[in-house]
Amino acid sequence: MGATSGFCVFNDCGILIEHLKAVHHLSRIAYIDIDAHHGDGVFYAFEDDADVWIADIHEDGHFLYPGTGYAIETGKGAAEGTKLNLPLKPGADDEDFLRLWPEVEMHLEQARPEFIILQCGADSIANDPITHMRFSSKAHAHAAERLCRIAGRFCHGRLIALGGGGYNRANLAAGWNDVITELIGSGITQNTI
Repeated sequence: MGATSGFCVFNDCGILIEHLKAVHHLSRIAYIDIDAHHGDGVFYAFEDDADVWIADIHEDGHFLYPGTGYAIETGKGAAEGTKLNLPLKPGADDEDFLRLWPEVEMHLEQARPEFIILQCGADSIANDPITHMRFSSKAHAHAAERLCRIAGRFCHGRLIALGGGGYNRANLAAGWNDVITELIGSGITQNTI
């Protein structure tokens, strides 16, 4: 998994992906990341793995740590085209998020995943003290609601939402409240692997 850096000591998302592959023998895993920072730990760990499809909406690496996640990074070798980086300029809001979101869904249509992981860090919500994004918690709700539908179509509702960044407590509460509301409302919380 590489060395630790930045905000993450353990690559919990990467460990989950490895577990799904090794223990449950899944071969099409989708990882969607809407945290303000590029999910470099997951991206580079699986950059050449065609079984892991990644879609990452984040603040452009020219303006925010870790300085990665450029649109030209789409995977390597057999995994070329299985990775989607969607960097946004500082100040990007819900309108920008919703404009890009259909690209995520098209990517997942190609993937036909057996399991979906949503990394929904709240640091992309407006007024986070260390990032420059201006999403509302409704962007997080939209991602959760749409991914629940896709999980229902392709992977028997197998979806897990994990936290990431978020350094404004009110944003954490709002973001997670909206995500959990969508997960509960979808009924997928009753499904198991």
